[in-house]
Amino acid sequence: MLENIIDFPLDSGIETFFLLVILISLEAVLSADNAIALAAISQSLKNSELQRQALNIGLIFAYVLRMLLILTATWVIRFWQFELLGAFYLLWLTFNYFTSQEDESNSHHTLGYSSLWQVIPLIAVTDLAFSLDSVTTAIAIADEIWLILLGGTIGVITLRFLAELFIRWLEEYTHLEDAGFITVGLVGLRLLVRVIQPDWVPPELFMISIVFVLFIWGFSKRNETEENPPGKNEDSPDLVKVSSEKDQ
Repeated sequence: MLENIIDFPLDSGIETFFLLVILISLEAVLSADNAIALAAISQSLKNSELQRQALNIGLIFAYVLRMLLILTATWVIRFWQFELLGAFYLLWLTFNYFTSQEDESNSHHTLGYSSLWQVIPLIAVTDLAFSLDSVTTAIAIADEIWLILLGGTIGVITLRFLAELFIRWLEEYTHLEDAGFITVGLVGLRLLVRVIQPDWVPPELFMISIVFVLFIWGFSKRNETEENPPGKNEDSPDLVKVSSEKDQ
């Protein structure tokens, strides 16, 4: 496998270019729910500087683990236990989120991690669990290992910026975090079904369509701000009272 990396073709041509575009596109689409999970884990650290440190260090470890997974993929896919562990971890993460207490300030669930060195390994392991699904898809599309490594590298870079964006968006949109963790649970279920009965695994396009619908719902409602609290509109009793006093 390492020989394929060293002796990769220099004149790979237009077909290789399109394969790379497809791999990068898949990484971007399949990284959306991953990015929300990483953003939610990082958001447990209330300090923005610590959040950035957790993402940077955590994704460095995640990158190393992802490259090792790609290099050993033909060996890993022989053992269903790896996918079973990944499925249980993602389902546990989803269960942990939806059964956690809500933050009093924004009525959102919170994972409750407060230590930088508690968050960093969670980021690395979460990305590895998602990679069990995306790497299998990548291997099914491309045979050249160097191409999959390049796609994975660009995917991790994309994931870093997406996660930072989602940290801000999670504060802004009411349903986005819930939508993200529903998709995390769906990925976990998909891995579990692949272990139990591979013929029942839904096609990738079907999963992408569900994720797309969930994200439309996630971005459908903004959180109320202090300047525009819920129930305070033009027809509110206070405004009507002030208006009537002016008319007198």
